[in-house]
Amino acid sequence: MSESIGYLLNDSARLFRRAFNARTRDTGITALQWRLITYLKRHEGIRQGPLAELIEVEPITLSRMVDRLEEAGLVERRADPADRRARRLYLTAHAGDMLGAMRPIAEKLIDEATEGLSVAEREQLVALVEKVRANLSRRECQKETETA
Repeated sequence: MSESIGYLLNDSARLFRRAFNARTRDTGITALQWRLITYLKRHEGIRQGPLAELIEVEPITLSRMVDRLEEAGLVERRADPADRRARRLYLTAHAGDMLGAMRPIAEKLIDEATEGLSVAEREQLVALVEKVRANLSRRECQKETETA
């Protein structure tokens, strides 16, 4: 039986998260927290609401995650100069150090996951999965505008 692309992508992501969590257990950082930190590195100073949308979690879930990362000294909330009620999120220097230390773990896992693929096949795989993501993202955006 041939598996559907949806099943294969979802199952691969699940296995990837599980392997990542097993390798980073000693750091106390989960795959979802790693994802939040890497998004925050790309979008430092973002407010929690837009960040929750980016990583596709409920705002309350993100708030709890940020609370834990703040307690661990990895993230800090700063007042938004344009809106007294809002807070902006920033990585601490400790988070930068942790990202640097964990990057080789993530890269090794990617190497193991793509073992047996040539460089060209890896590049093609990334391009194809990016295309699938863009197609789904575009359809989701279209659906949102149609219902608005």
